[in-house]
Amino acid sequence: MITSIQTIKRWSVALLLSLLCVSAPVSGQVQAPAPNANAQETGEPPSYPSRLNDPAIGIDEFRLRLLPLTADELKPLAEAWRDKARDATQAVVEQIVEIRDEGAAATEDQKHARSALVEQRRTIFDRYSAVVSSLERKGGDPTFVQQLRTYQSAITVEEKANLTATEIMNDILNWIVSPDGGIQLALRIAVIVGAFLGLLIVAQIARSWARRLFARVPNLSKLLHGFLAMAVYWLTIAIGLMIVLAALGVNITPLFALVGGASFIIAFAMQDTLGNLAAGLMIMINRPFDEGDYVTIGGKGGTVRKVSVVSTTITTPDNQVIIIPNSKVWGDVITNVTASDTRRVDMVFGIGYEDSIEKAQEVLENMVSNHPRILSDPEPLIRVNELGESSVNFIVRPWVKAEDYWDVYWDLTAKVKEVFDSNGLTIPFPQTEMRIKGDATGNLEPTSLR
Repeated sequence: MITSIQTIKRWSVALLLSLLCVSAPVSGQVQAPAPNANAQETGEPPSYPSRLNDPAIGIDEFRLRLLPLTADELKPLAEAWRDKARDATQAVVEQIVEIRDEGAAATEDQKHARSALVEQRRTIFDRYSAVVSSLERKGGDPTFVQQLRTYQSAITVEEKANLTATEIMNDILNWIVSPDGGIQLALRIAVIVGAFLGLLIVAQIARSWARRLFARVPNLSKLLHGFLAMAVYWLTIAIGLMIVLAALGVNITPLFALVGGASFIIAFAMQDTLGNLAAGLMIMINRPFDEGDYVTIGGKGGTVRKVSVVSTTITTPDNQVIIIPNSKVWGDVITNVTASDTRRVDMVFGIGYEDSIEKAQEVLENMVSNHPRILSDPEPLIRVNELGESSVNFIVRPWVKAEDYWDVYWDLTAKVKEVFDSNGLTIPFPQTEMRIKGDATGNLEPTSLR
């Protein structure tokens, strides 16, 4: 009985071992390859067009063919170019070691071979960078993208740190004469400079066109007109430069992020300037004055010559140039003297207490009514206004055109003197009258003084 039980146990163990041996190879045959397995090791074709891993493809065509690829397709392609960069770097290192071992006996062919290998690696690096940039823009794993960039920069930095001065100078000279190096950079710089000069011409044309267009808009001040034309000028240059940089393959997306971050910092550093900018826009929109108007701002009077986005420039009658920050202009009382077509001339003339008020009234009315530059509508106002200490004062308030204000003011001042003299009217001036009283001893004492 015991022997039978032992026999059954031995058969059970043998059967179990047989099943394990059979199941192991079967499960190994149906197991799927690991997700990160290389396509060459599995024998499967790559998930990207095969020509994209060929260094002979032109860089412009290469960038163009990267456009339809997704992030999943770009990832193995980036790994393939990383491997090519590694192999190319290995070849460069071997050639450098060989030249250093030869020392002074190194031949020119060996040096040219090293230059050729460096140039081939530069070509690979260009494609490698293009793939990594495309992968980053299409939402690739940021950690993976950073690893790829760090690998390329580490190769460049560490290799330069281990090169001799002669080798570095040879690399610089070779890069300068390389079609994909210095020559390409020079061409790009020439394109950018030429494009910028062309943009200046186009911006000038756009500004002239904008000025003519804005001139047709009714109720648009000269200040706002000039500001809008200048805005069109700089917008044309900015948009044109972005188009040129994008056409040259420069990624301008980080530029927007840089401008956004810098704007936040600049806003704090230039609070006063931004306040002047806001005030300048309010002046241009609300139009309290325009170019050529005579204004009084903060106690300063003059003719408006120019208003920029940060300051207002006025010229005083004695030709002094005063520049006032727009925040002070908009935050103060603004008196626009020439805003209206007509102005009232306010003048005061005095006659003696011995003179006839009726005659003086008649003389002033005739003088004002016969003046060619004084308007009849509104009607001039001439009235006795004050019994002063030395004179009876008349107010004379005729209306004139704004441009005739000072001519009429000075002309009336001169004519009143002539007319008063010819009609026997006096123009009194302050006088002091003293009365002297004598006592019994003959001493004189002033009794009153007025």
